Amino acid sequence: MIVLYFIIAVVMTAMVIGLYQKNTNIICKSKKRLDGKTAIVTGGTSGMGLRIATDFADRGARVIVACPFVDEGTRGRKFIVDKTGNEEVIFKLLDLGSTASTRKFAADIIKTEKRLDILINNAGVGAVEEFTTKDGLNFTMQVNYFGQFLLTLLLLPLLRKTGSSLEPSRIVNTSSVLHKIGSVNFEKINCSNYWYPIQLYANSKLCLVLFTRELAKKLQNLNRNNVVVNAVDPGAVGTTIFSSSTKYFGSFLTFLFAVLFKTPWEGAQTAIHVALDKKAGLVSGELFKNCRLSQAKQTAYDEELAHKLWEESKKVIGLYEEEYEQCFQVLK
Repeated sequence: MIVLYFIIAVVMTAMVIGLYQKNTNIICKSKKRLDGKTAIVTGGTSGMGLRIATDFADRGARVIVACPFVDEGTRGRKFIVDKTGNEEVIFKLLDLGSTASTRKFAADIIKTEKRLDILINNAGVGAVEEFTTKDGLNFTMQVNYFGQFLLTLLLLPLLRKTGSSLEPSRIVNTSSVLHKIGSVNFEKINCSNYWYPIQLYANSKLCLVLFTRELAKKLQNLNRNNVVVNAVDPGAVGTTIFSSSTKYFGSFLTFLFAVLFKTPWEGAQTAIHVALDKKAGLVSGELFKNCRLSQAKQTAYDEELAHKLWEESKKVIGLYEEEYEQCFQVLK
């Protein structure tokens, strides 16, 4: 009987929180057009990423959607084109769980694209079964953090070339409210079968916030600072990220979160706001939630920790010094 009461209490609490979130969810109101602009959305073929990419395409942008699955990528591109009528939607393969794939993708973008106005680091995995990638990294940490760290730095020269002081290029990193329970343990940062899956996910999202703040700091120290970077907490969203769990349980969680909390479209609004809103483009290194400036976990403001994580990340992904220095150059 006690267990029954507990379950009822949990369900009632979830319903109250969900109702509050539904009624207070803010929608991006920017009318900004993106004609002549180019945006990359990782994980842009499903969930929130698909809604972000569709929004950008509807505003006239050239949109590059990236994911590691050909079938999903092809379907995602078709959905966006059919929905918006914009044929300038390109699907490219990108597996953030592979440094080789990440480097290949970035090199292709640098070679073929003339500009990059917006980079949405949206791709991620949930609480999955842990394993070590071919790069010797924990899969969750590589996809959710290390891969995005590498991709962002490799694309930085094109972002810097495109941005201006009046209209900087924008990087948006998708974190999570769970970053608040995240931690950084450098001895165990890349371990498999040490953390609980949910804790590992939270750790990766805290790392993204720390990365956001450290990158903003480094960009501000450049003579030509024309890129802003911010993180977003989309809230509790019913997306296919729950498919990382068992098939039926994952589908149930996706449905439950979409009904009680946010749909993927609702969850996409803060990222869209940070990518487009004029005032959001005036700040860098911050966290946004519900289309407003928010406060991250206090640990995220530890500058020494952020710097140490940055240096450790360079080593983990094998970013050698000459290559690293090139990341902060401006493409001609």
